[in-house]
Amino acid sequence: MKIIYYTICVFFTCICFSLVSCVSLKQYPLESYSWAAPEVRQFEALDKSVEYPNDAILFIGSSSIRLWNTIEEDMKPFPVIKRGYGGAHFRDMVFYTDRILANHTPEMIVCFVANDIKGVPEDENPKKVLRLIKYFIKQVREQHPTTPLAFIEITPTSSRWKQWNDIEEVNRLVKELCERKEELYFISTAESFLGDDGKPNDSLFISDRLHLNPKGYTVWNQLIKSEIIRIKKASNL
Repeated sequence: MKIIYYTICVFFTCICFSLVSCVSLKQYPLESYSWAAPEVRQFEALDKSVEYPNDAILFIGSSSIRLWNTIEEDMKPFPVIKRGYGGAHFRDMVFYTDRILANHTPEMIVCFVANDIKGVPEDENPKKVLRLIKYFIKQVREQHPTTPLAFIEITPTSSRWKQWNDIEEVNRLVKELCERKEELYFISTAESFLGDDGKPNDSLFISDRLHLNPKGYTVWNQLIKSEIIRIKKASNL
């Protein structure tokens, strides 16, 4: 009887967990993520017209990836697939992850999303962002069980400095998660974008004090590429 009782408890626990997972996505109405559909369709069109190598590094995320116009040159000799769209949050990207990754077998996936906390009413709290990131990881692992997945630290910016404590908490939570899981990596970058006064160095950003300028991308690339080389060695790639 104890075995039967235990089995029933496990069964209902699994059902409840499944329902919670579904509800967590159902809370987002269609209009909260449908705006990104045209960008995703453009990615799918590229997948049909461009032949990408299987040893490419796939960069997925928000506008800092999309606006990285020198990424192909910066990442040489590593081939890249650029899949960033402006304004991406994890709360909308999880509705498109499967489609963005569907036609690729990358050697590594690198992710940068920085908009879930930006000082608007729709902001998520750090723990909610972490739950969305875990859901994103689950989606990636369904298609690529052992592919190294790296998260770039969210950059400190003057435009979102009031939200930095919460953003920094997200960074901390993601770093801790990556330290506990195999083939998950955290690329630290934030310190290099702070000045001697401990505040964002605006000389590395364009006038909106949010997006990187060429000098900022040079710093970003050096940090990211060196970590990619380290990860490739650690993963025997």
